Amino acid sequence: MKKLIIINGPNLNLLGKREPEIYGANSFEDFFKALKDKYTNIQLEYYQSNIEGELIDKLHEIGFDYDGVILNAAAYTHTSVGIGDAVKGIETPVIEVHISNVHSREEFRHVSYIAPNARGVITGFGLQSYELAIQSFL
Repeated sequence: MKKLIIINGPNLNLLGKREPEIYGANSFEDFFKALKDKYTNIQLEYYQSNIEGELIDKLHEIGFDYDGVILNAAAYTHTSVGIGDAVKGIETPVIEVHISNVHSREEFRHVSYIAPNARGVITGFGLQSYELAIQSFL
C-alpha cells in the first residue's frame, strides 16, 4: 500500500472561508475526507502548519519513509530557501501543488524555491490539483 502525505502551508487552514472566489468554498478537511474515501487503496495522511520550521521538520520526519509528498507550501513557495533545501535533502519524491494558477497572479508568485527540487508542479486546478498529484504517484 502506497503511503502518501499532503502537507499544506500557511493560511490553507482557512480554505472555505478565505477568498472563496480564488480558493473555493470547501474546507480542506472536508475535501481530505472525500479523498480518503475515494482512495482506499493508499495510506493518505494530512499535515498543515502556518510555521515554516514545522513544515521543514515534517519533511525531514517523513522524507525517507513515504512513497510521496504532495506539498502546497503556499506563500512559502516563493520565499523559503529552507523548504526548498528540505525538499532537495529528502529521498521521498515531492509534487508541488497550488490551488490557484500562480502564474496568473502577482509577479512574486512566479518564482518557486521548491520546483527545482520537485518531481513536478501542478497549479491552477483548484482542489483537484491535489488529486492530480495523487494520481501521479499511482
